[in-house]
Amino acid sequence: MVKQMETFVGLLIPFLGTALGSACVFFMKKSLSNMVQRSLAGFAAGVMVAASIWSLLIPALEQAEGMGRLSFVPAFIGFWVGVLFLLLLDHLIPHLHVGSEESEGPKSNLSRTAMMVLAVTLHNIPEGMAVGVMYAGFLAGDTAITAASALALSIGIAIQNFPEGAIISMPLRAEGESKGRAFWGGVLSGVVEPIGAVLTILAAQLVIPVLPYLLSFAAGAMLYVVVEELIPEMSQGEHSNIGTLCFAAGFSIMMVLDVALG
Repeated sequence: MVKQMETFVGLLIPFLGTALGSACVFFMKKSLSNMVQRSLAGFAAGVMVAASIWSLLIPALEQAEGMGRLSFVPAFIGFWVGVLFLLLLDHLIPHLHVGSEESEGPKSNLSRTAMMVLAVTLHNIPEGMAVGVMYAGFLAGDTAITAASALALSIGIAIQNFPEGAIISMPLRAEGESKGRAFWGGVLSGVVEPIGAVLTILAAQLVIPVLPYLLSFAAGAMLYVVVEELIPEMSQGEHSNIGTLCFAAGFSIMMVLDVALG
């Protein structure tokens, strides 16, 4: 029962981060400055890169140690499947990145608001899977995955979800949406995370035998998001060094969390 409660709390933490970030729309001015957006994007990118390495790729390699010199195979395959999966979603789902005037994916009659929410929802999918995979391993008694290491990933994802919630709700407000609708737009973009995590846990019996593949799959998908979206966003315009410093801050905070709690 204790494990189930720890898992329930762990699954809700990232979603809470998104909701709190989205709530910034009630307390801040109508739009975020370009510098603040770059800073938030850089911070989120740093957290995601560190989480991909310490929480996902390294455990994937450790769990395949029994394969000897071929222990890299599950991580390598899972990583590339994750990258290609996000690439496929990018082409199949119409979406609009914050700060962009041109939508990506197939042509659609969806509103700008809907496509902006879809853009953030897209890269919340691997984050939800990552948390779900960790807790599935924890519930199954995998000795390499402890309650602390799973919690570290949840907290790290929540930390980077906070700026993401603000990054989506504030531009929605700037697009003319009411504060309430902008808030719920940000919140809805994060709903996919606990849903994805729960579905992963429900498939735990199928997950455990291929855990190294799934851990690295989530890492590949998260790093695709970082390189395809967050790094360009944090580097655009003047004073791009601000985004880089925030990237370093996010990376180091997540690294400390993972090592200290894991």
